[in-house]
Amino acid sequence: MEGVRVSLACALFLFAVSSIASAAIVEHTFNVQNLTVSRLCKRQLITVVNGSLPGPTIRVKEGDSLVIHVLNNSPHNITIHWHGIFHRLTVWADGPSMITQCPIQPGHRYAYRFNITGQEGTLWWHAHASFLRATVYGALVIRPKSGHSYPFPKPHKEVPILFGEWWNTDVVALEEAAIATGVPPNNSDAYTINGLPGNLYPCSKDRMFSLNVVKGKRYLLRIINAAMNIQMFFKIANHRLTVVAADAVYTAPYVTDVIVIAPGQTVDALLFADQSIDTSYYMAAHPYASAPSVPFPNTTTRGVIHYGGASKTRRSKPVLMPKLPSFFDTLTAHRFYSNLTALVNGPHWVPVPRHVDEEMLITIGLGLEACADNTTCPKFSASMSNHSFVLPKKLSILEAVFHGVNGIFTADFPDQPPVKFDYTNPNITQTNPGLLFTQKSTSAKILKFNSTVEVVLQNHALIAAESHPMHLHGFNFHVLAQGFGNYDPSRDRSKLNLVDPQFRNTLAVPVGGWAVTRFTANNPGAWIFHCHIDVHLPFGLGMIFVVENGPTKATTLPPPPPDLPKC
Repeated sequence: MEGVRVSLACALFLFAVSSIASAAIVEHTFNVQNLTVSRLCKRQLITVVNGSLPGPTIRVKEGDSLVIHVLNNSPHNITIHWHGIFHRLTVWADGPSMITQCPIQPGHRYAYRFNITGQEGTLWWHAHASFLRATVYGALVIRPKSGHSYPFPKPHKEVPILFGEWWNTDVVALEEAAIATGVPPNNSDAYTINGLPGNLYPCSKDRMFSLNVVKGKRYLLRIINAAMNIQMFFKIANHRLTVVAADAVYTAPYVTDVIVIAPGQTVDALLFADQSIDTSYYMAAHPYASAPSVPFPNTTTRGVIHYGGASKTRRSKPVLMPKLPSFFDTLTAHRFYSNLTALVNGPHWVPVPRHVDEEMLITIGLGLEACADNTTCPKFSASMSNHSFVLPKKLSILEAVFHGVNGIFTADFPDQPPVKFDYTNPNITQTNPGLLFTQKSTSAKILKFNSTVEVVLQNHALIAAESHPMHLHGFNFHVLAQGFGNYDPSRDRSKLNLVDPQFRNTLAVPVGGWAVTRFTANNPGAWIFHCHIDVHLPFGLGMIFVVENGPTKATTLPPPPPDLPKC
C-alpha cells in the first residue's frame, strides 16, 4: 500500500512538472502608430499596430502567460482590450479606458500581463478608447496545451477571418462629432475581410482576401466580427461549414451554410474543401440589419477561395458567388444564434449553476438626453434600465474600487427597470413621452464573490427596435433562452436550457426581444457590461459590475502594477 502511495505521489508530481513545463511566457511588442494606406481610391491616415491592418495575430497555448508591451507612438490616447479573456486576478490588464485603467497617452507605454487559463479557441484584441477600434484590432488564437488535442478532426490549416468596417475619414474626429451633436456618426464606406474590401468596391480589384486550399483537406476558419456597428451574414459559395466553437468555447458540431456573427463575437468553423478544383468560390459577407428603419451600408465584402491544381487558364474563372440572406432576415439570424449548444463534457465545459443569488432584468436601447441647450437637442442617449453610462474623467473605476475613493461611481444600478412598461410597443411614447428621457450616471451593481447572477436582457423599442450585441468583460455567461416580445417569466421560464446552453462573452439579444443569461461572479474587480455596437457605448449603453473580494488571497484583487498609466 505504501508503494502505491509513493507511485501515485510521483505520478502527480510528474504531471504537475509537465504542466508547468508546457506553459510558456509569450511576449510581444505593439507599436501603435499612424499609417497612410490606400483604400477605395483614396489615401487615408489611420492608426494601426505594427504597421498592419489588421494587427498581428497573437498565438498562444492554454496555460501560457502573455506580456504585451504597448508603445503609443500615435497622437491619440489608447488602451488595448483582450476581448473574452477572463483575467483571473489580472483585471488591471483588461484594458477598457477609465474602467480598469487610464489611457496610455501619446509617447508613453504600458505592459499588459495576464494568463490564459481555462480557455481555448478564438478571441481577439482591440483598442478600447474612442473609435480607434476601427483599425486597431487583431486575432488572439488559443490552442490546446501540449499533449492535448482539439475535440474535432485536426485541420490542415487554421485561417483567421476578420470582418471590419472602413471609413474614408478620421474615425476619431467622427466619434467626437457624434458625441458633441448627439447624432450617430456617418455609416462606414466599406466592409472588409482581413482589412481588404474586395472587388465589389471602387479601386479594389486587387484588394481582396484570397485563400488557397487543397481538395480533400479541412480548414479551421477562425471568424471574428471586428466591425464597429454591424452584424454580418457570411457564406462561401457551394460549401457548408461546421461550427465547433463560439467565443472560445467548444460547441456541439453545428452544420450550416450561413454564419451570423455580431460585433465582438467569434465563431470557429471547419471548412471541408470538397468542390471542383476548376472553379473558384467567393466568400461573402453583408449586414444583418435588425432595424430596417435605421440607415445602414447595404454593401458586400468578399474574398475568394482557389483550389490548388487548377490550370492557370481556369484559375480566374468561373467564380461562384453565394446567395446571401436578405439584410432583414431575422428568422435566419435567430435560427443560427439560438441553435448553438455547448459541447457537454468537452474541454473546459462549465455546467449551468442551478442556485441563483441575484436576479436582474435590464432594459436596453436608445432614448433621448434631456438637455437645456436647445441648439443641440434632442440628443440620442442609450441606456441600460434608463441609466445612461458616463465614463469617469479623473480616475478609473477599478482604481476607485481598490483605493476606496468616493465620487467616481455610484453603487445604485437597479435590479429592475425604474419604470415598467410595454417594452416592445413602438407606440408607447405617444401616451408616455417621458419614457424617452434617460438618466446620465456612472452606475455599478455590487456583487458578492462567487454569487450566481441571472440577468434577463430586454430590448425596448422607444426609438427603434433592434438587436444589441451585449459583451461582459471578465466572464462568460450561459445563454439559457432567447425569444421575441416582452419577457414573461410565467411563460418563458419553461424554455430555459439548463443542460447544454451556449456559454459565451457576447450575445446578440433578439430584435424586439429578450435573453436570459446566468454567470458566476468568481472574479473580483470592476467589469463593464456594454453594447458592442460602438455607436451606442459613447451614448451610454453600459454599466459596471463590481465583484467583491473572496475569502482568500487567491480570490482578492491584487494591487495595481507600478507602470499603470495615470490620468
